[in-house]
Amino acid sequence: MARSDNEIKNKKHKNRSGYAADSSLGKTSDYQDDYNPQLLLAIGRENYRSTIEALSIATYGADTWQCFELSWLNRHGLPQVACATITVSLTTAYIVESKSLKLYLNSLHHQHFASANEVSACIQRDLSDLLGQGVAVTVYPSTEKNFATDVPYKAVLLDDLDVRECSYTRDARLLVIDEPLLVVEDEHLSSHLLRSVCPITNQPDWGSLTIRYSGSAIQREGLLRYIVSFRQHDGFHEQCVEQIYSDVMNQCQPTHLTVCAQYTRRGGIDINPTRSNHSSPLVLNRLWRQ
Repeated sequence: MARSDNEIKNKKHKNRSGYAADSSLGKTSDYQDDYNPQLLLAIGRENYRSTIEALSIATYGADTWQCFELSWLNRHGLPQVACATITVSLTTAYIVESKSLKLYLNSLHHQHFASANEVSACIQRDLSDLLGQGVAVTVYPSTEKNFATDVPYKAVLLDDLDVRECSYTRDARLLVIDEPLLVVEDEHLSSHLLRSVCPITNQPDWGSLTIRYSGSAIQREGLLRYIVSFRQHDGFHEQCVEQIYSDVMNQCQPTHLTVCAQYTRRGGIDINPTRSNHSSPLVLNRLWRQ
């Protein structure tokens, strides 16, 4: 006798939740501003293996996590962004539940670290405490400086500037003209440090920003501080880009202005809003985090 759709659905749900009942998957979660390794949730390998029919244990292998949304503050408060590769040996007694890892990594975004190596050591220590020996972590800081496909459109990456005393609340007053008499014809300024917060889910959104303009030279340190000031800003991707476009236009009054944000994907989709006051196209490469 054929089972009903509800019976099949209930059976699948039971199997799926049997070894991850404490997981935050499918539940509303708060994204914390404070570093918290207690967010990590371990699941026993024996628990999920109990659902595998005719189990045959492999001799070699590992679970490799590619993490594209990793950020922290340097000692002066300037955000840093990176990718990380986390490798967990199949010999560990536990695995880490995916959403708990995402919440944990996000909890680092407001934590101060002296270097990427210190971040790597922190993550490896916390995961090893949770899962046991057999965890390796490598952090890859952003080094990509060429956002554009065409040589004339190479962008200046602002993230290497020694900016201190950052604010994390949007402040358009940070946008100032460097020298009123210094006029640029076609300058491209970019940063990987754009972060905002979804106004509905409170999830962080990570993006790389390119500003192309002509007119009075915009002070680069002030522009980077302004980009960083979006770190706690509530707004959809489109809202953030239009807010940035409006702020730059109002504060600096460029002749031509194009603002483009390339956001990391969520649910398999990335959004890349562009706003401009002229029709000349801005052609950009896909980025390392996309």
